[in-house]
Amino acid sequence: MADTATTPDPDLVDALRALSNPMRLQMLLWLREPERHFPRDTMIADPVEVGVCVSHLQAKTGLAQSTVSAYMAELQRAGLVRSTRVGKWTHYKRDEHRIAELVATLGRTL
Repeated sequence: MADTATTPDPDLVDALRALSNPMRLQMLLWLREPERHFPRDTMIADPVEVGVCVSHLQAKTGLAQSTVSAYMAELQRAGLVRSTRVGKWTHYKRDEHRIAELVATLGRTL
C-alpha cells in the first residue's frame, strides 16, 4: 500500500534546518529580548524596533563577522529574522509573525 502521508512543508523544513545549529538558535533566542542581551549604550538604532547590529552579535558570540553574517542569512532565508540596513550596518530582528506561523504549522504537522 502506498504511503499517503503529505510531504512536509518546505518552509518548515528550512526553519528546522536553520534552527538545528546551536549558535543560530542561541542568536535567535538573544534577539527575542535584545535589550536584555545587548548593551544599549553602544547601539546606533533601537534594538527592539530595528534590530541588533551584526557587530553586536559578533562581539557576543566571539565568532568571525563573516560567520555571524552567514548564520543570520540562513535564519533570514528560513523566514525567522528580517534585516534592515542602517548606514553601512545590517541589523536583524526576529519575525515574530512568521515564527508564530511556523510554530502553528509544526503543531499541525506533528
